[in-house]
Amino acid sequence: MTTIGRGSAAHLEKVEAPGHMLTKTAAKALAVFRISLGFVFLWAFFDKTFGWGYATPSARAWINGGSPTKGFLSSVDIGPFQGTAHSIAGDWWANWLFMLGLLGIGVALVLGIGLRIAAGAATLMMAFMWFAEFPLAQHTSSGEPSGSTNPITDYHFMYAVGAVVVALTYAGHTWGLGRWWAGLPFVQRHRWLI
Repeated sequence: MTTIGRGSAAHLEKVEAPGHMLTKTAAKALAVFRISLGFVFLWAFFDKTFGWGYATPSARAWINGGSPTKGFLSSVDIGPFQGTAHSIAGDWWANWLFMLGLLGIGVALVLGIGLRIAAGAATLMMAFMWFAEFPLAQHTSSGEPSGSTNPITDYHFMYAVGAVVVALTYAGHTWGLGRWWAGLPFVQRHRWLI
């Protein structure tokens, strides 16, 4: 009986070894997650660019002279980076970096290409936004409750982790252009572009 038990355990170790358990259903679920996460970034880009009236009214759209960073960064009233956020709010370079980041991350995730770069960029962007909102603080600089519901694992953290997960699981190969992208000679020579 012990021999059968050991054999079964050895079989399970082989079957359930890391890197060998991504089923077709799991790959599809990761593809849906990847596309959904990409859409979060793309929606933010398009709403801030064209002022679709959700987070950004038309009058404050980027194409109408509005600033994609001014509203958020100038309203930061918490944490040790408050002064820095206020000083760069609305700067042309901050606007361009933020918007190019949103667009690049969103396109990469939706298409399933360049997921390693997209994961790095999303993690960096979310880290900057996390520090700007500084959910560790319980009170704003004026003493009001900060409204932070969780000091560490908030949406910034989840978006960053999600981007890393889709990159590490090659989620762009399912319902995306990831397999084609990874086969390009230039990408083959520069594996960090996968």
